[in-house]
Amino acid sequence: KIFFDNLTPLYPEDRLRLETVPTEISTRIMDMLTPLGKGQRALIVAPPYSGKTVLLQKIANAIVENHPDSVLMVLLIDERPEEVTDMQRNVKGEVIASTFDEPAERHVQIAEMVLEKAKRLVEHKKDVIILLDSITRLARAYNTVEPHSGKILSGGVDSNALHKPKRFFGSARAVEEGGSLTVIATALVETGSRMDEVIFEEFKGTGNMELQLDRSLFQRRIYPAIDIKRSNTRHEEKLLPDADLQKIWLLRKAINDLNSAEAMELLIDRIGRCKTNEEFLNNLTNMD
Repeated sequence: KIFFDNLTPLYPEDRLRLETVPTEISTRIMDMLTPLGKGQRALIVAPPYSGKTVLLQKIANAIVENHPDSVLMVLLIDERPEEVTDMQRNVKGEVIASTFDEPAERHVQIAEMVLEKAKRLVEHKKDVIILLDSITRLARAYNTVEPHSGKILSGGVDSNALHKPKRFFGSARAVEEGGSLTVIATALVETGSRMDEVIFEEFKGTGNMELQLDRSLFQRRIYPAIDIKRSNTRHEEKLLPDADLQKIWLLRKAINDLNSAEAMELLIDRIGRCKTNEEFLNNLTNMD
């Protein structure tokens, strides 16, 4: 067997299908506009009260349903205890958690255990998916635990502290030799903390898929609260068939002039009328 660090990383090419039943609109929208591949490094950018927990549960269950042979781990760091129970009851995968009343050392220890376990599985050619909620809290924990380097970035982040959470996030990769590690992490923004902003800025652009959640949509009771114009997957042409790709570009063009709330309402309405995404894409030509 080859060690994880010596495996060859590639762009994701195998789809992780998220579409399940017609009524699960959020995963259906993601499947078209921000497709996930095996080995994706995905960042979900979430302000408070934007519905990220529910979205994570839906993603987790869709993956378990469509890819029963892959290994799913949900890693909750610095979470509220009742959220942990909620996850354990509503997600069919493995839930590993460290609640906010535990010390930072414990958060770090749990995260590293999960990552090492995932790497060993990938070395044995398994497809592993880690859902991490949230990378911001993990970075804060590392900031507390790491020995002080003397160099402080704005917001009180030690310059060394972000190396390890970046290594966690950067471990996501599709592997040429077989197997893959997918990391879907949430980043907290608009929390009012300077540190969280700095952490987010450091992670922005390191992923190859970004999903922006929008609080104003959630407050208008639009669900899922995805800001579709600022969400996308890099190299989506490797994941989607050409015919679908052309149609999805048409779709993006059509919603480009609308604001995020209108775009989302239109999408939810149109997608809800169709039983499957395939049917929706075939009807797309007469959308206007």
